[in-house]
Amino acid sequence: MSSNGSSGHSGYHRLTWAGLIITLGIIYGDIGTSPLYVMRAIVGEDAVDRETILGAVSLVFWTLTIQTTLKYVVLVLQADNNGEGGIFSMYTLVRRRRKWLLYPAMIGGAAVLSEGMITPPISVSSAIEGLESVQQLQGAHIPTVQITVGILTALFLFQQFGTATVGRFFGPVMLVWFSMLGILGSIQVVGHPSVLGAISPLNAIQLLLHHPNALVLMGAVFLCTTGAEALYADLGHCGKQNIRVSWIFVKTCLLLNYFGQAAWCLEYEGMPLPEATPNPFYGIMPTWFLPLGITIATLAAIIASQAMISGSFTLVSEAVRLGLLPKLTVIFPSNMKGQLYLPAVNTFLWIGCIFITLFFKESTRMEAAYGLSVTITMLMSTLLMSNFLIMRRVKPVFIWAFLLWYLSFEGAFFTANLLKFVDGGFITIVIASLLFLLMYVWVSARKIKKRFLQNVDIRDYIDQIIMLSNDEEVPKYATNLVFLSSAKSPNKVEEKILYSILQTQPKRADVYWFVHIQVTDEPYTMEYKVKVLAPDDAYKVTFRLGFRVEQRMNLFLRKVVEDLIESGELTVQARYHFSPTDLPTGDFKFVIIQEFLSHENDLPVLEQIIMSIYLGVKSVTASPQNWFGLDSDSVVIEKVPLVLRPVKGLNLQRIG
Repeated sequence: MSSNGSSGHSGYHRLTWAGLIITLGIIYGDIGTSPLYVMRAIVGEDAVDRETILGAVSLVFWTLTIQTTLKYVVLVLQADNNGEGGIFSMYTLVRRRRKWLLYPAMIGGAAVLSEGMITPPISVSSAIEGLESVQQLQGAHIPTVQITVGILTALFLFQQFGTATVGRFFGPVMLVWFSMLGILGSIQVVGHPSVLGAISPLNAIQLLLHHPNALVLMGAVFLCTTGAEALYADLGHCGKQNIRVSWIFVKTCLLLNYFGQAAWCLEYEGMPLPEATPNPFYGIMPTWFLPLGITIATLAAIIASQAMISGSFTLVSEAVRLGLLPKLTVIFPSNMKGQLYLPAVNTFLWIGCIFITLFFKESTRMEAAYGLSVTITMLMSTLLMSNFLIMRRVKPVFIWAFLLWYLSFEGAFFTANLLKFVDGGFITIVIASLLFLLMYVWVSARKIKKRFLQNVDIRDYIDQIIMLSNDEEVPKYATNLVFLSSAKSPNKVEEKILYSILQTQPKRADVYWFVHIQVTDEPYTMEYKVKVLAPDDAYKVTFRLGFRVEQRMNLFLRKVVEDLIESGELTVQARYHFSPTDLPTGDFKFVIIQEFLSHENDLPVLEQIIMSIYLGVKSVTASPQNWFGLDSDSVVIEKVPLVLRPVKGLNLQRIG
């Protein structure tokens, strides 16, 4: 079983027309739907001011250039982890340098997941609210909240079936969407070419220096770069060449639309925008085009939501394999590589999206929470990226320039969004904090267990195991008895495993297998090595699996046994009473030992709380047989008390 690396993505990584269209559908949903709400957030309900509009659209231009283009498209895409991207992929590239880098990765991951609860509601509701601009519907009550909830619910219900089929239409739809953005914006810009003067950074500087609400406007402007993280997170699906080339088209269309909206706003200089069309995005559309435009906008919003949901599945899956979150059931609804479905995460995101939709009711009230989650993610990626540049031996002057500039740049936007903490930003902080707390508990609990639990050398017990295997007075438990072990050493396992074999209920088997799974920093590694502890009696198998490989232990171990039989290192067929060709590997029984916290522990209060939460969450997450890809009839669950630190010096006296 050898590593297949990232070859499965080579077809997507080549620069082709098909690859560019696919990239439009996968990568740009989030940042591509930003024109739905950015200019509306900038203008608000105030009278249109020329300097404010030109300064804000200048900020949009330079934010997309400095933040999205320079940081992500040019620099961050270089942090290529065997073709994969995302904040956890970047962490695996730099984690050997400093242990504390785990925490920026966890904070960033938590912020991305909280963003996953805000992107679908704000995108879909912004599109649906366009119905209020349709002349035939003006004055009528449009249940935008109910329509948004219905669309989101249908979207989440659809996840279990996979998106392989409809995914083929995402690219063409987004091509139509960006073309529409560019054409509608161009029409306005041609009529008011003076708006192009906003490209000069002087307009942005003037706004920042003299506008009384400059920070508030910065918070609104920052929404134009939401989704920049997706350019890197979905690197494995499309490849950096397709992303970089397609971004030229996407950025052009986005800027044309933003400048077109600014030009339209200037027609109302000195007065508020008309009540019939409070959103400049729909204001630049001809009246006859509105129904079609709203339909295309809704489709684009759904695609943006789908991309965020799929990205959340991938992110959680990576976190689980890196030991940052509890193990969850993973389903692969199609043969399309990289497509997966996590029922627990799907339900969690759906509840979050519905809550946010019902809580805020209007997309304008979601903007603060949205911007805050994005800025937190970007600040964390800046810290990780600076460490990646150090590992690449980039000159210190460039590293410090990168770090200080982007910490200041993103820090200013973070401060701007923090001003709206009470107006909705607190939702992001609460959700991200809960997710970070779960990751912290998981990492801390694993450290506590590692500190107290002892592994034992199997060779000290191998004679007892062989005697048990040959003792026909003990009922045969299985032909192949398999234990999953976290011990890295090829000669060691946890003490509880040997206790299960020799003492709890002596388990006689023909062959004992001790399996250790090592998750590698590479995404698609599939390798194994075998330590022969006792020929034909006991083996320690270490699997090296990439963090994006489904752990199908039933299939993997059978393959290992077949390889050993073929090489003559295992002769287990001789023990059967039937033809070895019928079932050459024999039957398998997997014993999974689940722990519960014993009352006989003397842990500090904080560690006691951490372990209680850890074991409590672990008991309600995915069943081990689902996680390890095991057939339920071949799995035995054993519950054992977890004694980390036994109580000492018990002051109990006999009085009679």
